[in-house]
Amino acid sequence: MILRALPSNPRTASQLIVCLSFLLLILLSACGPSRENRIVVGSKNFTEQLVLGEIIAQQIEAKTHLPVERRFYLAGSYICHQAILGGRIDIYPEYTGTALTAILKEKPNASSEQVYQQVKDEYARRFGLTVGSAFGFNDTFAIEIRGDDARRLGLKTISQAASHTPKWRAGFGYEFMERPDGYKGLAATYGLRFAEPPRIMDLGLLARALKDKQIDVAAGNTTDGLIAALDLFVLQDDRHYFPPYEAVPVFRQEMLARHPEVKQALDELAGKISDEEMRQLNYAVDGQKRDAKEVVREFLHRKQL
Repeated sequence: MILRALPSNPRTASQLIVCLSFLLLILLSACGPSRENRIVVGSKNFTEQLVLGEIIAQQIEAKTHLPVERRFYLAGSYICHQAILGGRIDIYPEYTGTALTAILKEKPNASSEQVYQQVKDEYARRFGLTVGSAFGFNDTFAIEIRGDDARRLGLKTISQAASHTPKWRAGFGYEFMERPDGYKGLAATYGLRFAEPPRIMDLGLLARALKDKQIDVAAGNTTDGLIAALDLFVLQDDRHYFPPYEAVPVFRQEMLARHPEVKQALDELAGKISDEEMRQLNYAVDGQKRDAKEVVREFLHRKQL
C-alpha cells in the first residue's frame, strides 16, 4: 500500500493513478504460465478488500483444494474490473452500489434487492461475469468528522454539517473524487463547500489524518473498524444520496465453467458476515495490526466454515 498522500491537484493525482494502473496491468499480463487449475483472487487497495480477498481465498482452498494465487491491492474498482475482464484475475469482491454507478454508469434509485438484481443481470449481459450471493453486510460511504466536533457543534446529519464546511478541510480517496456516486454529486446534493480543494489521499490514511486534524471531514466506509477506536462520528446521509453497497463476489464465467465448485464454496458465505462482524475484522487488521490471514482463519473457524 502507498503510505503517502497523493498530489493535492485532482487532475495530477488522477493522471498519476492512470499511469500506475496501466503499468500494473502490463505487469499482470506478463505474469505466469497457464493457470487452468489455479484460481486467482484479486482485491482493491484497502483493508476490507484485503480481508474479503483472504476470506474468498481461504474458503476456496478449504472447500475445493484448488491452489489459489492472491493478487491484492489492485488500486480501485476500475482496475479490478479491467483485470477480471482481461482474465488476469478470476474473482474479486465488489459492492453493488459501486458496480451500479461506477461500472454500469446507472443512477441509484432502487432498493438493495433491485440494485443487486440489476447488477447481476447487467454484469452477465454486458461483461460475461457472474455476480455471486451477497456476503451479508452493506458498506456504504461514511462521511466522517471527529467525535469532539460532532458533540461540540451538535451535528448529526450531513445537512447540518454543510454550514460549517466552508471552514473545514476535506480528505477523500482518488476514486471518490472521480466516481458518479462520489464527491461532485455529494457536494451538489448538500451544497458543500470547503476551505480549500479536497486532499486526495490513500484510503488507509484518511481516518488517522482526520483524528490528527490534518483534515476535518473524510469519506470513509461504515464498516471501518477505526471509527469507534479513533472516536470518529459518521454523519447521517439524511438526503439518501448514497445507494446500497452490498459486498458480493464477482466471477469470470470461463473459470466457473471449469470449476463450478468454486461458486458452490463461496455460496456457503452468503449472508454470513454482518456489518458489525466486518467492522471487527477490519479493526483486528487496522487497529490491532494483526495478520489478515490469521484473522480470517479464526473467523472462518468460528463460523464453522
